[in-house]
Amino acid sequence: MQPIRTLIIDDEPLAREILESHAAQIPELEVLASCGNALEANEIVQSTEVDLLFLDIQMPQISGLDWLRSLRTPPLVIFTTAFSEYAVEGFELNAIDYLLKPIAFDRFLKAVNKAKEQLRSRKPEAGSDQYMFVKADKKLVKVSFEDIVYIEGLKDYVIIRLEQDRVITLQTMKSLEEKLPTALFKRIHRSYIVNVQKIQALDGSMIEVNLKNQTKLLPIGKNYRDEVLEIIQQNRI
Repeated sequence: MQPIRTLIIDDEPLAREILESHAAQIPELEVLASCGNALEANEIVQSTEVDLLFLDIQMPQISGLDWLRSLRTPPLVIFTTAFSEYAVEGFELNAIDYLLKPIAFDRFLKAVNKAKEQLRSRKPEAGSDQYMFVKADKKLVKVSFEDIVYIEGLKDYVIIRLEQDRVITLQTMKSLEEKLPTALFKRIHRSYIVNVQKIQALDGSMIEVNLKNQTKLLPIGKNYRDEVLEIIQQNRI
């Protein structure tokens, strides 16, 4: 499994030290930073891809709960706190787990294992299938994910645009989207899904990709614009 990029966020130095010590015993955890408040962590989350947060709830300036609510696409989160009364509110925010201080290593490990399972369901493992089969021209055609530039949905069919070719298949955008790895493909419009690695530029309300050495502009839907800007910022395109 790829390293789990992790942030520790707690205003108590001793609490951070304990979490850092626990994390150091789990090879899969890569602690990117140990932050004393949510504002410090916010700068990292906005500029770096983060998989998992260990997040304290009661902190100065802004609480962990309020900060998490402010994130449009938050990482997985494990709350760490001395107060059990926040548990219900924490789970309403889809927390992976809720750890009460002082946090024993065995309890910490159990929470990390829950996060691993969630991440496995989100991202393909190294060596897992990097392609899909779609029905086209009365046969099943193998399409490698890395060869897809973008996908266009029309009334009754879907066009999968490759750099040098295209595949036309009779299915819905929704059913096709479910087959794609979410870390690689993003919906940018009700009629378009783009391979994030193929984006060349952002031009106003259009995304630029290359097809057969020609530039192709894809529209960004109004409801998708904020997420597209986040993707571009995270990938530093």
